[in-house]
Amino acid sequence: MTTTANSRVLIVDDDLGTARTTAMILDHKGYAVETASSGPQALEKVRERPFNAILLDIKMPVMNGVETHRRIKEIRPDALVVMMTAYAVGDLVQQAIDDGAYGVLYKPLDIDRVLEIVEQAQASRSGALIMVVDDNPILRDALKQALNKEGHAVGAVSTGEEAIALASEKAHDVLFIDLQLPTINGLETYLAMKEVNPEAIAVIMTAYPEELSELAHEALERDAYALLHKPFDVEDVLSLVQEISERT
Repeated sequence: MTTTANSRVLIVDDDLGTARTTAMILDHKGYAVETASSGPQALEKVRERPFNAILLDIKMPVMNGVETHRRIKEIRPDALVVMMTAYAVGDLVQQAIDDGAYGVLYKPLDIDRVLEIVEQAQASRSGALIMVVDDNPILRDALKQALNKEGHAVGAVSTGEEAIALASEKAHDVLFIDLQLPTINGLETYLAMKEVNPEAIAVIMTAYPEELSELAHEALERDAYALLHKPFDVEDVLSLVQEISERT
């Protein structure tokens, strides 16, 4: 679980008084807090850095909370978002929950409840932080969904460049990297990510074991944990993640 001392929280609310008051109290409790007064401003902050939790007002001008939440998830798929509302906006609340929001807080905010739900939400993310790097969208999405269901936070990208950029923003526990990527190959991607985060455990994937045997062999020599040959059973992937979790 992430401790309060290094927990970064973003409050997104066009009611500046509520945002500032909540921020002051959370800051006093030891959280590093930032505020945004609109959806677009929140997206700018989310692009700049990850947050452990985002408190997001549902009813805002220009871009409402549901749309903001969807765009946040596009930028950071593993973002943990708690919606806030002072209004009877049942449809919007349900949309947010359907889209993966962690929960809902009702205004006026009970600060003890805010702290409780942020801590609960962070504790619920106790699974591994995983990245899947594969230009095949069907396989990539299937892996992401299966791992999400097991409680893991998963980032999924299609190129080595995207993977390296994401790795520089947040340390991942496990990397699933396809050897044959459209620009830089999987081995180059793995080596670059290993420089950013030497502790990450990598699983190399390939549908062409003979064609790419040299790359695969070099990846294993450079401490990649395992090699998966496609097509593979998703259950094998889940077992592998469990095995890795028990070893670390």
